[in-house]
Amino acid sequence: MQAVKGMHDALPPQTRDWRRVERECRMALENYGYAEIRLPLLEKTELFSRSIGVGTDIVNKEMYTFRDRNDEPLSLRPEGTAGCARAVLENKLLAAGGPLRLWYGGAMFRYERPQKGRFRQFHQIGAEVFGLAGADIEAELLLVCARLWRRLGLPTSGKEALRLELNTLGDAAARSRYREELVAYFSAHRERLDADSERRLQTNPLRILDSKNPAMQDLIQTAPLLREHLSAESAERLEYLQTLLREADAPFEINPRLVRGLDYYNDTVFEWVSDQLGAQGTVCAGGRYDELVRHIGGPPTPAAGFALGLERLLALLWQTPAADADERVATADIYLVAVGREAETAARRIAEALRDARPDLRIAQHCGGGSFKSQMKKADKSGAVLALLLGEREAAEGTVALKPLRSGQEQQSVRQEELPEHIAAYF
Repeated sequence: MQAVKGMHDALPPQTRDWRRVERECRMALENYGYAEIRLPLLEKTELFSRSIGVGTDIVNKEMYTFRDRNDEPLSLRPEGTAGCARAVLENKLLAAGGPLRLWYGGAMFRYERPQKGRFRQFHQIGAEVFGLAGADIEAELLLVCARLWRRLGLPTSGKEALRLELNTLGDAAARSRYREELVAYFSAHRERLDADSERRLQTNPLRILDSKNPAMQDLIQTAPLLREHLSAESAERLEYLQTLLREADAPFEINPRLVRGLDYYNDTVFEWVSDQLGAQGTVCAGGRYDELVRHIGGPPTPAAGFALGLERLLALLWQTPAADADERVATADIYLVAVGREAETAARRIAEALRDARPDLRIAQHCGGGSFKSQMKKADKSGAVLALLLGEREAAEGTVALKPLRSGQEQQSVRQEELPEHIAAYF
């Protein structure tokens, strides 16, 4: 048996990196006052057709959709924003009148052609804000991301750094005028369109600008620009956002070709992009979506947010040299080595006492027997900082040999009851 195509197992030691990234995301978001919301994997298909848009590739080709036993069409969520908006509306979270800052995480599903950086089951962490209409909340969302990159130790400058790209899609009237101009432009060059662009020409022409087909790039580069149709308000919003980012010393680039593949976006859109990941270089993306809540049956509600792809973020981290190679692969902090029945019993008691005293540490006790030499090989392979060695003499005397495995320090004998005090010097 094999995993479903496009869906992958996360194995040790990579799972430790997964937990670290998830933890840092949670801490960064909660540091800015975002509260966690947990959302179902399954939603009514109508939610996505009304929010993402029936003309999008996601709804037309990529969703995992089926009918349940009541013949109701359901879909595995392809993204999190629509479900979050539905939860906010259904649970009347906006009734209190104040703005909402929410975050969530979990698996998303799209039936795409699997390739490097693109999977059919992938994982996102998203942040959504409801009830705030200004560019200042957009700046906050971008600063959350920038802080997260720093927390993870990603480069903040140079060719390996994540690059922030900004654009504006303007309001509905501007997009309507721009859509007409794009259709006329691409229709005049129909013979140069690929199959996807031909299909998008009548359903979602802005998505042609997002084509990754190399043969389309020259045509895209000479296409009309949306900025020529912007309202004064949209232009002022983008300018103010740039001012806020400059004041915060947050570098960015304006990319006039940047669009998003979901219909609910308006005005500000952005992407954090890496040149280290090939074609799938977008690590985090988002923007403003003031019409989404209204599209699913609620009142007009200003909103903005982002989602970051965990697989792509991890791929980027795994290309960044670790400060400590052992930390990258370690499965234990302390490894207990014991030879002899009495020593094994004592080691088990010591391990439990240490877990009580230091729940923050990973404490592994060797199982399966073997000589000191064979057990020490396992201790070293685990990446542990310390090995605790017990033989029959240590068991009888109530001592343990404390052996540093990474620092080159000398082995020492300590009383078992004094272990927490001695271990504190290493962690």
